[in-house]
Amino acid sequence: MPPFPGHSREGGESREVAGGARPASSAGRRPRLAARPGWGWPGPRVRQELRGRNGTSSLFAPASLGAPGGSGRRGARLGLGPSRRIPEMAKYTRGTVTAFAPFDARADAEALRKAMKGLGTDEETVLTILTTRNNAQRQEIASAFKTLFGRDLVDDLKSELTGKFETLMVSLMRPAYIFDAHALKHAIKGAGTNEKVLTEILASRTPAEVQNIKQVYQQEYEADLEDKITGETSGHFQRLLVVLLQGNRDPDVGVDEALVEQDAQVLFRAGELKWGTDEEKFITILGTRSVSHLRRVFDKYMTISGFQIEETIDRETSGDLEKLLLAVVKCIRSVPAYFAETLYYSMKGAGTDDDTLIRVMVSRSEVDLLDIRQEFRKNFAKSLYQMIQKDTSGDYRKALLLLCGGDDD
Repeated sequence: MPPFPGHSREGGESREVAGGARPASSAGRRPRLAARPGWGWPGPRVRQELRGRNGTSSLFAPASLGAPGGSGRRGARLGLGPSRRIPEMAKYTRGTVTAFAPFDARADAEALRKAMKGLGTDEETVLTILTTRNNAQRQEIASAFKTLFGRDLVDDLKSELTGKFETLMVSLMRPAYIFDAHALKHAIKGAGTNEKVLTEILASRTPAEVQNIKQVYQQEYEADLEDKITGETSGHFQRLLVVLLQGNRDPDVGVDEALVEQDAQVLFRAGELKWGTDEEKFITILGTRSVSHLRRVFDKYMTISGFQIEETIDRETSGDLEKLLLAVVKCIRSVPAYFAETLYYSMKGAGTDDDTLIRVMVSRSEVDLLDIRQEFRKNFAKSLYQMIQKDTSGDYRKALLLLCGGDDD
C-alpha cells in the first residue's frame, strides 16, 4: 500500500503535516489530537477518564477493536486488545493439515495422473489429494509421479489448471523448506518491491526460521538474501529488516525487570517525549529483545506513558517502517492473532488479496492454523471458514475450505 501523501517511501522518514511533508527529525512531530483526519484521538485527560481500575484504557476494550459490531477505526487498524498472557511462539504447532493415513504415494500419483490425463481435468480429485496430504507426503507423491510416468507433477498441474486454483495447488507442492525463501525472492524480483511480503515473513518467523531461510536462499539462488533486500529497500525500514535478518533475538531465559523498566523509559523518551522520533531506539529494542521481555516492556510502557506501544508507533512513524514495527509488535503479542488479522483484511471489502490469502493458508496449514482460526473467530465475530466461503468460489474455494479444516461457528 502506498504511503500517505507527503510521506517518504524510505522507511517513513517524513510525516504529513499541514502544508506538506517535512523531516521528522527537524520540525517536530504531528499534533496528538486528530493526527489523521477522522480519527479523533482523545487527549491525555480524556484517556485518563476512560482508563479502568486495572490501568488499561477502555479504548482498547474488545468492543472498540473495529471488528464487526465495534466502532473503533484506529483500534481495528492497529489490532489492539486487552493485555493477556499469551503462549510463546514456539508452542504454536497446531496445523489443520497432518500426515494422511493410510498413505500410498504410488496410488495417489496414479490417481492424479488419471485426473489430468486426456481431455478435461478432474479438479475434485486433484484438490482432495493435495489438500489432505502434508507437505512431506506431497513430495513423495511428486517423486512417485516422475518414477511412474516420467513427468513432472508441478508442470502437469500448471498445464492442466488455471488462475487462482492453479496458484494454490502449485503453492501446496512447493517444498516446505523453500517456501519462505521463494516468497522473499519473488518479493524483491523485477521492478518494484513487495514490502508486504518482506514485512509479513521477517516479522513473524522465529530466529531459527530466519537463519534457515537465509541458508536456503543462498543454496537455492546462489545469492545473499541480506544483500538482495538492502539493494531493494532503504532508510529505517531497511535497517529494521537487516536487524531481523540477523536472527539474533535474545533467548527467553527469564525477564530482568530492571531492564524492562529501562527499555520502556528509552522508548518513551525516543517517541512521546522527543521532538521528532529516535527510530533507532525502536529498531534496536523491538528487533533484538526476547519475546517474554518485550511483552513486559509493552505493559510497563502503558503504565509509564498512558499509551499502548502501537499508538506511539502509529503516531511517531509512517509508511513501511510503521507497518513493519506494528507487525513486529503484533507478532510479539501473538503470531496467530497477527495472521488472523492478515487473513481478515485480505478478504475484507471489495476484492480479495489472493496472493496473501494463499501464502498464509499454505504456510500456516501445518503450523498454527487451528490457533489462527480461534483468534479469527474471537476478534472478528465470524469464522475464517465462513469468510472464505463468502469471498471465494469454485474449486479455489473448495481447496481453501479443506485447508481451513472446519467451521468454528
